[in-house]
Amino acid sequence: MRFKKPLIAVSLVTTFALAACGGSGGNGGGGGGTEGDVDQETLGDTGSAQDASRVDGPVEIDGATEGGNINVISAAGLNTMHPSEAYYQNTSTILSGLITRQMTQYVYDEDSKSMVLIPDLATDLGTPNDDFTEWTFTLKDGIKYEDGTPVTAEDLVFAAAASMDRTQFPEGPAYSNDYLESGDTYEGYFTAGNTLDGFTGAEADGNTITYKARKPFPDLPYWLTFPAMGPQNEQASADPAAYARKPLATGPYKFDQYTPEKSLTLVRNDQWDPATDPGRTQYPDSYSMEFQVESEQIDQRMLADSGDDQTTISYDDVLNQNYRAMEETGRLVVGGFPLTRYWAPDYRKITDVRVRQALALAYPYADAYKAGGLIEGVTAIPGQALMPPGTVGRKDFPAIEDMEDAGTDVERARQLLEEADAVGYEIIWPYAKDDPQSVAAKDAVVASLNDAGFKASPLASTVADVSTVRSDPDAPINVRTAGWIADWPSGSSWFPPLIESTNLKAEGTGSNYSIFSEPTVDEKIAEIQEMPVDEQADAWGELDEQVMTEYLPLFVTGYGGVAQMHGSKVGGMNIDNTIGQPTWKSLHVTQ
Repeated sequence: MRFKKPLIAVSLVTTFALAACGGSGGNGGGGGGTEGDVDQETLGDTGSAQDASRVDGPVEIDGATEGGNINVISAAGLNTMHPSEAYYQNTSTILSGLITRQMTQYVYDEDSKSMVLIPDLATDLGTPNDDFTEWTFTLKDGIKYEDGTPVTAEDLVFAAAASMDRTQFPEGPAYSNDYLESGDTYEGYFTAGNTLDGFTGAEADGNTITYKARKPFPDLPYWLTFPAMGPQNEQASADPAAYARKPLATGPYKFDQYTPEKSLTLVRNDQWDPATDPGRTQYPDSYSMEFQVESEQIDQRMLADSGDDQTTISYDDVLNQNYRAMEETGRLVVGGFPLTRYWAPDYRKITDVRVRQALALAYPYADAYKAGGLIEGVTAIPGQALMPPGTVGRKDFPAIEDMEDAGTDVERARQLLEEADAVGYEIIWPYAKDDPQSVAAKDAVVASLNDAGFKASPLASTVADVSTVRSDPDAPINVRTAGWIADWPSGSSWFPPLIESTNLKAEGTGSNYSIFSEPTVDEKIAEIQEMPVDEQADAWGELDEQVMTEYLPLFVTGYGGVAQMHGSKVGGMNIDNTIGQPTWKSLHVTQ
């Protein structure tokens, strides 16, 4: 999954989200404490626990009472709120936590300080066939949209078909295309001509939904947690642009007022039945969300904790210079999650691996962390493998021989450029000119690249537009900065989306921001996906080392954690350590 916004230099707005680990935050803040640094060995080991028995609600939180408004402030706006395309941290989790329901969901476990996969609209976590190419689920009775229309199994089939539409939803997740039947031939509901003809990836029979895959898909119950796979009524969502402005709610809250990229207010959905929902609550009366707020202003408001800011949260990280002050308030939650930040040289343009290696050696890791507002050991954790520590099957290795983690070496970078006859090679990447931390990080990178013998030519963009630049394969850049979060705890959530060859005409860059294309690597990915499930983990780890050491289609700038803030009158704020966002489902205003 993508960050709230693409990363620029080190970060776009230096606001990454983190997962809970440790004790409870003070002043009613819930779990996720701040003792010590992030556990750097378990970043990728999140969300693997399952509990199929948690089927019914309502959910009650000791001491929580109804009422009040929770404010949310962030430097990053909402890229798109269409469920089929929502694939940034904030868009996906705001939808799935508060507005839309899916077949399965994650809930926070107080004992383990981690997330557990449980049913949502389904009566269990599904029944697979022997080779995991078919999964059968039963939809609960009595589920309604905000307008009172019943949710049907056919709505789940329609959503699966819409999720394949890479033309209509170019930034949406592509797992249905990758795994489900007809994903390689069906263009998606809208592009196919507003028809389900040719779609065979899911079928409905009464309240039963069967998903059919053309290769083993053991991780399907995790895929079904995403808004893209939640129910959508075919008639109500006939106009994708209109639906993106007001998707129909099945969860506890619905849209009230929405200005894309700027603000969103949510109010109670009276058609949500808490008895059918084992994960969500509806304590606040409303949510008021304000975006594109400067990071320093966010920190100062959260530190001051006055007036309405006492009932405010931010899913942005506190800046490094304010970290200790915020920590002392007891209103900071800190932890890790399966994030890898990286630079992705365009494989079509930077064709010499020595130039890509020189770029990795010239990158000023420590200086860029500091300039970008990141906190070493908390929101900036060095490493070189694509998969973060804790991912099953992960191998620890240097991507470049003898390179240390975060090992800037401008002299060695210059030597590689000289060997490649590439001194003066121009590197062009986008940054957000309207974000101070992005500008500061950009300046640190420019200085180091120039020292190493490159010609650094950053391209000015904006917080609002940089994702468009990055996803355009024809943009006048040759490096894309990115961050990726595992969609489930296995290598199959890393390599197919990030390095498998991309159909540029149909998908743009997709998630393959390097536009990396090597047939032998594609064949290896396909081979691993067909392996018995218990053999896949080690194979993904071996592929990680092979791709990074032989091709280096991208280089890791660090793994992530979060340090997020809440006001003194907000309770239930833990961290969803599968994605590094607040546990929206448990938030409440304290008295």
